[in-house]
Amino acid sequence: MATKRTSRKPRPVPHLSVAERAELGKAARARVPRSSQGEFAAAKGRPDPVELLESQAKTRVPELVPIRYGRMLVSPFTFYRGAALIMASDLATTPDSGLPVQCCGDAHLSNFGAFASPERRLVFDLNDFDETLPGPWEWDVKRLAVSMMVAAQDNGFALKHQEQVVLETVRAYREAIAEFAAMNNLAVWYSSLDVEKAIEEYGKQFAPKLVRRTDKNIAKARTRDSVSAFSKLTEMVDGEPRIVAEPPLIVPLADLAEGRVRDEMFDALQDIVRSYRATLQRDRRELLEEFRLVDVARKVVGVGSVGTRAWILLLLGRDRQDPLFLQAKEAQASVLEEFVTPSEFANHGERVVTGQHLMQASSDIFLGWVHVESGLDDESRDFYVRQLKDWKGSAEIERMEPEAMDVYGRLCGWTLARAHARSGDRIAIASYLGSGSSFDKAIVEFSHAYAEQNKRDYKALVKAVDSGRVAAERGL
Repeated sequence: MATKRTSRKPRPVPHLSVAERAELGKAARARVPRSSQGEFAAAKGRPDPVELLESQAKTRVPELVPIRYGRMLVSPFTFYRGAALIMASDLATTPDSGLPVQCCGDAHLSNFGAFASPERRLVFDLNDFDETLPGPWEWDVKRLAVSMMVAAQDNGFALKHQEQVVLETVRAYREAIAEFAAMNNLAVWYSSLDVEKAIEEYGKQFAPKLVRRTDKNIAKARTRDSVSAFSKLTEMVDGEPRIVAEPPLIVPLADLAEGRVRDEMFDALQDIVRSYRATLQRDRRELLEEFRLVDVARKVVGVGSVGTRAWILLLLGRDRQDPLFLQAKEAQASVLEEFVTPSEFANHGERVVTGQHLMQASSDIFLGWVHVESGLDDESRDFYVRQLKDWKGSAEIERMEPEAMDVYGRLCGWTLARAHARSGDRIAIASYLGSGSSFDKAIVEFSHAYAEQNKRDYKALVKAVDSGRVAAERGL
């Protein structure tokens, strides 16, 4: 089970002047007017959204797929979270300025959050890169903007507040891109969003009750680490810690297989850990080698990811008070891959890790990848690995009032712009966007139109479940 590495011939890199890069943006604006970015109409022959979801189910764990559908049925917003492939198919029919970036591929508002940097600061950033691939920057902006619209509708916001949160999000993106376009390269690379500084800046705008709740959530995020996971997810069995079963969401290896088969699977997972270590920096590899694998369990994660194979691995360091939880998550082809240039990486785990390093200001110290030929099942699979939790915090979207969602939208817009500025031509994109609100208003139009399409697709899934076409397991 060796890790596959990709060898690539170095390509020449053009170095245009600032003026030449700005001219690229102006030329793109002439080809693709900013107002055209507001257009959306379902294409003739648009694929059936349920068929697209069923196509993804073919490569997933069959007994877990109904959980995915059940989670998507909770609301139009949870449906949207799981509908990245459906939207990618639709975005491929929309205007494209021809200025590529490293796309997140699934930049909805719940895929942003707080986590610990290696320097032990709480930072705000994108935190899901399963679909990352180079592509049009507009696709990420539209995915984010529509998520704001759909969430605002789910929260019962008035029409003016629905539009305002989208405007705030897109304006923050446009203004941030302009700021990054004026910075030197290293300044862009070192830019990050410190959570405590953000609270200090925006906290004065909120009611004391909301500030207290935010402070409480931040304090709670700082407790979410391997030690807290150890206390919640394990019990002692014959003198060794074991992951507690919570089927079907958490199923320990001992409950998935017995006897020799279980031992072979555990040995295979130990080999996976050893192979994955080779993708880490030398210092982090040395650190990981001080831990031993103790137990493994299959875990259901997310909404869109449900059914892909995800394992949580319990390791111990110097003693039983020194736990480390890793998550090995299957990496399949990006939902964007059918509509843009295919990934340059043979290993989709490497694709995810490379995209994450490109887009995040700082990444998990144990972020790596591995290719598995056999041992867990009969299929060849790619995985990426990271810590299960490291001060992880997420916004309580369903409790947000309009004012709070406006601020959250600005944070997400700034963060997405920073991510794009690291990999794309920030000067050309800023030139395309300009200093006015034409693009912002166009994206509000697009968000309205696509939110309605999302509702129709949501109803299509409801109908498919009611008719028995697909099975859904709710409440998990």
